[in-house]
Amino acid sequence: MADQTGQWTGCAVIFLQSLCPAVDLLSLYKDREQGKFIVFKVIKLTLTDSAGGLGGYEILKVHEADPFLGVEVKFEDAAACQQFLESYSSGAVRESLCQHAGRLLALTQEITVETQLKASTHILDLCLDKLELCLQHIHLSKPERLRDEEIERLEQQLQSQALGPVPQPRPIAQDEGPVPSNCFKFQNKVFEDRMLTAADVQSFSNGVGRHWKLVGRALGKSCRALKSPAIDNLAYEYEREGLYEQAYQLLSRFIQAEGRAAKLSQLVRALEDCKLTSLAENILDIQPRE
Repeated sequence: MADQTGQWTGCAVIFLQSLCPAVDLLSLYKDREQGKFIVFKVIKLTLTDSAGGLGGYEILKVHEADPFLGVEVKFEDAAACQQFLESYSSGAVRESLCQHAGRLLALTQEITVETQLKASTHILDLCLDKLELCLQHIHLSKPERLRDEEIERLEQQLQSQALGPVPQPRPIAQDEGPVPSNCFKFQNKVFEDRMLTAADVQSFSNGVGRHWKLVGRALGKSCRALKSPAIDNLAYEYEREGLYEQAYQLLSRFIQAEGRAAKLSQLVRALEDCKLTSLAENILDIQPRE
């Protein structure tokens, strides 16, 4: 199935239930505004880990399916969907859910989450040994709705939390002359350069997904702290925490090593070298082209 633009699409619903008596994900999402946001953030970070970044999918709705919490996800990229299925099949999705929930809910004991994955009427947990069949079931399942307004609000809240109040670099009107020393050029626009901020680290960690190592090697060309085997050591040390934490630690280490020399231009150049221009646009707050 493809949508009207010819893009690959598919839909699946992930059902979640905490087996920890002290944590009821459904009640948290239903009854408390802060709880709703935390549960949504847990889901979002888990999908970021398991699908390889922010792209290739979108959450359409989170709904009650007592005793489960249902999460309807539209996949827009076959590779992201396949990576999610591989992560789900290996147990990495459940592990990521438990880790993020334990951290964000500040739990003093380990949480166990039961999951079920469905595409239309097909229970995919019963055929996870046949990933191609699971992918086909998802591909043939049409989303029944557009993105829910509540999800739009939660996405905006999550983005605002990540970006914080830091003003974004603004493009500068520039003739075909030399770029000023305190500026850099990206996509034929000139931007003011500045030191990397916590908001940049958040945006990078949320969006880079499985490509964090590539960016690390690009940054490592000018940063001794990221020379081999530093990146592999980071991957090993933070493997259990997932892709978000690995990316977060990578950029944090770069900033710690470079100090005031850790500039936005270096990160944007590394993202451009790795062909991750959409993430660079997001960090620079460039609106996507129509």
